[in-house]
Amino acid sequence: MQLDSKIPEGPLAEKWDNCRFSNKLVNPANKRKYEVIIVGTGLAGASAAATLGELGYNVKLFCIQDSPRRAHSIAAQGGINAAKNYQGDGDSVFRLFYDTVKGGDFRAREANVYRLAQVSNNIIDQCVAQGVPFAREYGGTLANRSFGGAQVSRTFYARGQTGQQLLLGAYSAMMRQVAAGKVQMYTRREMMDVVVVDGVARGIVCRNLITGEIEKYSGHAVVLATGGYGNVYFLSTNAMASNVTASWRAYKRGAGFANPCYVQIHPTCIPVHGDYQSKLTLMSESLRNDGRVWVPKKAGDTRKASDIPMEERDYYLERKYPSFGNLVPRDVASRNAKEMCDAGHGVGETGLGVYLDFADAIKRDGLDVILRKYGNLFQMYEKIVDSDPGKEPMMIYPAVHYTMGGLWVDYHLMTTLPGLYATGECNFSDHGANRLGASALMQGLADGYFVLPYTIGNYLATVEPVPTDTNDSAFDASVNMVKEQTEKLMKNTKSGKGKETVDHYHRELGKVMWDNCGMARNATGLKEAIKRIPEIRAEFWENVTVPGSGQELNQSLERAGRVADFLEFAELLAKDALAREESCGGHFREESQTEEHEAKRDDENFSHVAVWEYKGEDADPVMHKEPLVFENVTPSQRSYK
Repeated sequence: MQLDSKIPEGPLAEKWDNCRFSNKLVNPANKRKYEVIIVGTGLAGASAAATLGELGYNVKLFCIQDSPRRAHSIAAQGGINAAKNYQGDGDSVFRLFYDTVKGGDFRAREANVYRLAQVSNNIIDQCVAQGVPFAREYGGTLANRSFGGAQVSRTFYARGQTGQQLLLGAYSAMMRQVAAGKVQMYTRREMMDVVVVDGVARGIVCRNLITGEIEKYSGHAVVLATGGYGNVYFLSTNAMASNVTASWRAYKRGAGFANPCYVQIHPTCIPVHGDYQSKLTLMSESLRNDGRVWVPKKAGDTRKASDIPMEERDYYLERKYPSFGNLVPRDVASRNAKEMCDAGHGVGETGLGVYLDFADAIKRDGLDVILRKYGNLFQMYEKIVDSDPGKEPMMIYPAVHYTMGGLWVDYHLMTTLPGLYATGECNFSDHGANRLGASALMQGLADGYFVLPYTIGNYLATVEPVPTDTNDSAFDASVNMVKEQTEKLMKNTKSGKGKETVDHYHRELGKVMWDNCGMARNATGLKEAIKRIPEIRAEFWENVTVPGSGQELNQSLERAGRVADFLEFAELLAKDALAREESCGGHFREESQTEEHEAKRDDENFSHVAVWEYKGEDADPVMHKEPLVFENVTPSQRSYK
């Protein structure tokens, strides 16, 4: 496996311009001869489909849901970053770049992050033109608010529904191209394999989730925009359908998987409330603008929040990080919440919670003002917990949210498999070891609207624009492999041996991952996970029951295939975490921390991207390293004090 990042020459601020100028071009008359497959219809996939269709390419777009409007991007709440500096508080493209690199604990490429900061302003202009209803100041200008990891207000928002509103903008642009005949939509399809012909990605095989039919599609290039792998932990803030399958199958076809151990734990989630809960609910980080985080100073204090006087409360983030206070980055806030709960200061029935209190903000600004900012979030919390945040504090606790690892891509967003691109959360490129809040929407739209449309032409200009078909034997081989996998998943039911449900094994895997590869990790726990995961995998294949058949709508079969991939992927995640003997961002090794219990990096030995290459079912994967070179910032111990 060769890792060529293709980072352009020249000063940092000129690299993206140099890349675009040096790229080969496809003339407008020829674009209509090319077919591009896009898998995933969230922000990254929908924006890419809309833009490529507008440019004249023919796009085949695959959606796992019944409508792209159900993509998990709608769940994003708090906002999207851009360096517009409307507040006049000192923001700039370079400051956004620096905050993002620092927030990622100096484990991302400078060139990629700077490009992200550069195009962020274009995203806002694009979305305003589409009619996205961003919040506005009294005079009509776009409003901004602060988010963790920054000391400026750069986050544009639409109450607590920013992801939904941005997705509707991208969806509208995409559907315009569907109506124009440039984008062909395939709903309720799940990608099962990438088809590789002569070493190049030339199509996909997918399952029609309604009929069960295995279908094959060809194209001149394939783009994955399928999101992250947080559901490997079973309980996460991700949608139930979010999975690793598309990325994992691409990995098995030759696409390197980078930094799988980089998982973000979001500090502001509704705590677990029962053994049979299937997912967790996020409360936007934007709430920490006005909510104050605290716990009782006395360990084991079970009094109601209203009965605990001010002098007996520990506003620990404000105490430990006076410069940033409650707006420290997510990894820092999450670890501190865990530390407080582990020391016996947690609240709630389980003791696994801290307070997020709006009393001071309501007293200062009035309840009406706070509800205008966060009303739908307050309603969501009250509906789930049966408690009114306007009258008593929210209870929150960290939960798995976003994954910074993903398929390795170069500066052009191409994976190590020629012809295969990865955009949005399913690539590794922009966030390093930790994602700052309001950066995910920024990356998804940047990749889809402003990066991929430029870089994919550079590749397609080298591909002969002949009509594509699925006649190659590689397509038939892939279809047969998928059918064999389906038969294998259902064999226990047919033989009467199946004893346990898919969820039983997924829940068991999630517990192993959370306990040993969650907010804090150590060598002993990771080795235990690496030992235990293959055992769960063997038990799964021996005892899982999948009712029904493969020739129909079968949600149990869908989940079984995804969990089977999680059971393989989890082992790679744990191996990557064990190999990275440092703490950085969301990857916190207990053996590597400062005296103040902060993450302690080892830049001398681990300033690199770890890229894993698949070597076969019975062989260990091989790790390759892409060195990270910093010419414009100096990696330093992160401090938010």
